[in-house]
Amino acid sequence: MTTMTVDRLTAGAVQGGAARPGPHFLTAPFSGRTWREQGYLTLVLLLAPFAFTYTIFAVSFTVGIAVTVVGLFVAGAVVLGGRGWGAVYRGLARDLLDLDVAVPAPYVRTRGFWRTLGSLVGDATGWRALLFMLVTFPLAILAFVTSVTILFTGLGALTYGIWFRYLPTQADSAGTLHRGASFGTDYFIDTPPRILVAALAGLVLFFCWPWITRMFALLFRVLTAGLLSPTRASLRVAELERSRTGTVDDADARLRSIERDLHDGTQARLVAVAMQLGEAREHLAEGGDVTQAAELVDTAHASTKEALTELRELARGIHPPALDSGLGVALETLAARSALPVTVDVDPSVEADGRLVPALESIAYFSVAELVTNAAKHARASGVYVLVESVERAGGPDAALRIRVRDDGRGGAEVVAPDGSGQRSGLAGLAERVRSVDGTFDLSSPVGGPTVVTVTLPTARATGPA
Repeated sequence: MTTMTVDRLTAGAVQGGAARPGPHFLTAPFSGRTWREQGYLTLVLLLAPFAFTYTIFAVSFTVGIAVTVVGLFVAGAVVLGGRGWGAVYRGLARDLLDLDVAVPAPYVRTRGFWRTLGSLVGDATGWRALLFMLVTFPLAILAFVTSVTILFTGLGALTYGIWFRYLPTQADSAGTLHRGASFGTDYFIDTPPRILVAALAGLVLFFCWPWITRMFALLFRVLTAGLLSPTRASLRVAELERSRTGTVDDADARLRSIERDLHDGTQARLVAVAMQLGEAREHLAEGGDVTQAAELVDTAHASTKEALTELRELARGIHPPALDSGLGVALETLAARSALPVTVDVDPSVEADGRLVPALESIAYFSVAELVTNAAKHARASGVYVLVESVERAGGPDAALRIRVRDDGRGGAEVVAPDGSGQRSGLAGLAERVRSVDGTFDLSSPVGGPTVVTVTLPTARATGPA
């Protein structure tokens, strides 16, 4: 199943090894993951004082230099330096915590004095990295001290029976000498039962140590993913920019295709018609055979009708005339002209409150047309079912138009990114067109079928006559 939605892109901003099965309780202390997490806590502790100092300097320097205005450019450069710190922490998380966090969009300098100054000092990615360094300073100290204390206390208690005899002797309150660790003045761990209890306590601590370390590592994972990854808004902007570029390229390709069809097809046919009529006129002017001239006129007439048919097809590719009567009528007309039996079911509520805006109607129509054509050409389907309904849009109260196209073909369809050859790029172009209007495109096509494509478009009504 292929799902191309913004939510998936957002979730894809953070990818890690969470899917990997973790070690069992008995093997956790010897797991490479545990030691990598302990190494992460150690390195983060070493970086923490420098990162904290940098953060305090960035905040205090920005506040102190604000009165000079021009000095804010230097403060902005310090804020941008937070991006470098963020990259370091993302690299540590990737290498030691199996957490791959996407890199935020690079800083783009804007034009104009004040806009440049604002973009520097107000760089959200830099400030979020500084916030990460501020929050993780006490956490790094607590995590390292706790994990290391538990680890070495556990190992010390576990091996206490070996090294306790090398401790200096101590006297209890009665004057009796003991050799070993003591709790208070009279409780010494120097008898076999007490040494055994200490070893068991050390064993418990040793096997609890990985999970304490993992708990702190999880906190760092959450902070890294929350503060050092791209924001949902930035991902959305990047996606809209990419969709806009794809839409512009698609429109340009369509215009070139129409120009090519007009030049190589219709224009050439009309030139032939003109030549045939000219030849007939010259033939009649010279007193030639009327029958031969009539044949030339008949040929020109047939060519004219073919040219008109081609023009109608080109116009239908730009804007189907049936759409002038509404989406439902246009889809019924499309079904009637299809090479496959197509069943169209349009919910009356779709256009009950008025016509959709022309752009959405066109996208909906051409989406169905593309999917029906694919079913006929590639899926070896015997029939297609099209359902168009109005639904509540996920994540908000607004309504949406949902189009579901199902065929009983062989399945195995997938969205393939265009490679410049023009082959197998129909679904990719359709997905780009849908996303350009903030819609979603879902494809489910297991091998053997059926193939189900669900397109969801935001609903907007036309404010004037169509």
